[in-house]
Amino acid sequence: MAGASDKARFYLERSVPELHELLRKKLFTEQEITSIAKTRSDFEHKVNARGSRPVDWARYAQYEMNLESLRQRRIKRKGLKNSGHTGQRRIFFILDRATKKFSGDIGLWMQYIEFARKQKANKKLSQILTAVLRLHPTNPDLWIYAANYALDERSDIAESRSCMQRGLRFCKGSRQLWCEYAKLEMMYISKIHARGRILGLQRPDNDKAGFGDDTVDIPRTIDNETGSEAFEYIDEEILEKLQGSPALSGAIPIAIIESAMKQFAWDSALGKELFDTVASFRGVPCVAKILRHIVQGLQSTTPSSPATMSCFFKEPTLSDGPVSAGFPAALRSSLDRLKISVETLSASSNLESTARSRSILAREVINWILDLHTHDVLDQDVTKVLLAILKKTWNQFIIDLEMSPGINAHEFSEVLETLQKKEFKGLAASGVIVGLRLWPEHTHLLAIQRAAITWA
Repeated sequence: MAGASDKARFYLERSVPELHELLRKKLFTEQEITSIAKTRSDFEHKVNARGSRPVDWARYAQYEMNLESLRQRRIKRKGLKNSGHTGQRRIFFILDRATKKFSGDIGLWMQYIEFARKQKANKKLSQILTAVLRLHPTNPDLWIYAANYALDERSDIAESRSCMQRGLRFCKGSRQLWCEYAKLEMMYISKIHARGRILGLQRPDNDKAGFGDDTVDIPRTIDNETGSEAFEYIDEEILEKLQGSPALSGAIPIAIIESAMKQFAWDSALGKELFDTVASFRGVPCVAKILRHIVQGLQSTTPSSPATMSCFFKEPTLSDGPVSAGFPAALRSSLDRLKISVETLSASSNLESTARSRSILAREVINWILDLHTHDVLDQDVTKVLLAILKKTWNQFIIDLEMSPGINAHEFSEVLETLQKKEFKGLAASGVIVGLRLWPEHTHLLAIQRAAITWA
């Protein structure tokens, strides 16, 4: 214990000049300085003792962060010049000691990282990330964090890709890392596409842009002084290079998706996860191509999987939004595909397996319709069709669920909550009764049942 006391005294003595300055500038009273010194002494003795825990260090660092925040507010209120004895160095020093003593505790590392990021200490943050990745190379969350930081804060796509690729060398079996890598590339393509549109670098297709009865020709802006167009398209050669670039054609995400699917033997659940990731970038030109590639791959390997069928029937409506002129035709195509999928499942001789698969597919159909129904721009006839399909699907879903549940209680309660939020409270209320018959003691379903009393 003597060693711990000596260490504590050593570190406390280093903070004395700072406390004197706080008192001299009247940022804290003598009573407050005494309290700060006592609290620091307690923390130092605790963290230097043999039985110290990571949570002790985390609380110590949090206390210093709160103290520094209070100090900054008082300096601002008094209009004083910020002193050189900032609490930032002290907090960094505490977290550095903590991560050296408990290098295996990810929570301490994340506290260290978040504080450095909040302080915009980019050089320090890079050093911390390098250290933690060297110690924990098999943690996919850390690689994802480092990649997102490189892209979001530094706009460095090369560094971000490097993080993902190095992460996959150590975490080849991480589904999350593969999906995040695909998402990263889609984000990059989306940004390039958005910049090109803003800068006027994208020429509309004259064949597709013929003005019909449903479209209005918006004239281009003309420069009044020169009489020339304010936004001119760049020459054909540059446009062709942009259009043929792998970065814009979706070749990189497709390569990532193929590698991921091969790694997991074309698992349909992973395929659906990648499908949903890409589909979230609706409006990017290459999305349709990538979604089609995923669906074709799944159909050639696991055609009877509900996850494959879900991707298959959704694909036509995900390339363009509900406001596009081609949406009614796309919706018709999706409904035809859905009919084919349901008929394929119903053809199975195993009734229990069929019911399970149909209940999984029905959940996807319900969520898909509810997502489309949120758009106020939908045509009235389209809305009627969607509502009719929703009710029919829901009734069959309840029948199949009672025969052989294809989803668990938590997933079913999520469907009920979504129905309630979208104002389909009648369907949700009927579903609660069935859910409690299957899972009578599930707390989430019981909570929904209590809430359903107020829906009427």
